[in-house]
Order: sequence, then structure tokens, then C-alpha cells
Amino acid sequence: MSLNTSLFQGQSVYLAGIDRDKDAAVESRWTHQAGYVRMLSAEPMHPMPPSLIKKRYEEIEKEIDQKRNQFYFTIRKKSPGNDENGRLLGFVHIYRIEWPNGVGNIRLGIGDPRDWRKGYGGEALDLALRYCFDEINLYRLGASIPEYNQAARSLFEKAGFRQEIRQLEFIERDSRRWDLLFLGLLREEWAKRSMQDKNDGHKHSK
Repeated sequence: MSLNTSLFQGQSVYLAGIDRDKDAAVESRWTHQAGYVRMLSAEPMHPMPPSLIKKRYEEIEKEIDQKRNQFYFTIRKKSPGNDENGRLLGFVHIYRIEWPNGVGNIRLGIGDPRDWRKGYGGEALDLALRYCFDEINLYRLGASIPEYNQAARSLFEKAGFRQEIRQLEFIERDSRRWDLLFLGLLREEWAKRSMQDKNDGHKHSK
């Protein structure tokens, strides 16, 4: 990676820190949508007021400062000179990092259904992977995804993740059982894929 390569800026999104007050109000609205909450977690869903979201932000920031084994980024719309610039789209959470082994886990969510399937998640994931493998030198990343979240599975597999473990009928939703999938990606696999994507881009530009 070049020293001039931006770690946090993409074409249409960028990664940033938490704005507790403004972001809490936005994320609170997301928790009223079953489609968002259920895709992220196997836990029972419930709407959360901004005050609880803000408290969770404070707890995350406290853990980051004390344990130093996680990173939390907001995903924001990149649209300079437009009212949309800086609008909260979602989050990327890199967590349970084991520094001696160079391993960690990653979660990603785009909140508003109107922002789904626009490429924001894929671009944010690319930025996060570059940060994990090039900047903080992790060797392996894992992601857990409910079987019914096909969009997330496709997103991570497109980035190079492969299914490693399937816990059968781990989750109950809507009167049926679903598997929980564990996917993984090694730095060398990511680097190889990134190089291939770059070469393909050069070919198409000729």
C-alpha cells in the first residue's frame, strides 16, 4: 500500500468516528426496523431509544481505550458540497482482536433499507479490510452470519471470505431453525484477490 493511499476514504463512503448525539438518534430509528436488527444478530430484537444507543457508544469507546482489542468506525456518505455529505449509513466493528495471534472478527451493518444494495457495504468492507491487513497487520479475520442473511453472506464472499464452520439450527426465527455460518479470510488470500482486482481494473481501462 502506498503511503499516499487514503485509509478511510472511498469513492462514495468514508469511515469515521462516532458522533454520540447525532448518531444515536439515527441508529435508534434503525432499531425499529426488524429487517435491520435481525440481519445483524440472533438476539431478540427490541427498539432502543437514543439514550441507550448513546450509552452503548460510551461503553464501546471505554472498552477501546481500556482493552485496546477493537475498533469501531461509522460509515458515512461521501458527497462533498451536498447536504448528504457525512450522513450516517452504518458501522464497521472490528472486535475480539488477539494481537499475539494476529486474528480478529468483523461486523458490518447498513441501517436504512433505502441505502441497501447501493454498493456502500462493499466499499466500506474494502476499506475496513485494507485497514485490518495493511495498517494494523492482522493475519486473519472471521465473521459470523445468520444463514438467512444472504445479502451479508454474498458481500463477505465477494470480498474473499470462505465458509469455515456451520452450526446447525443455531438460530430460531419465525417458527423455524436456521444455521449460523462462520466465515474466514487470511491476509494472503485478501492480498492475492486485491492484486487480481487491480490487474483486472487495468485491463478494462485499456
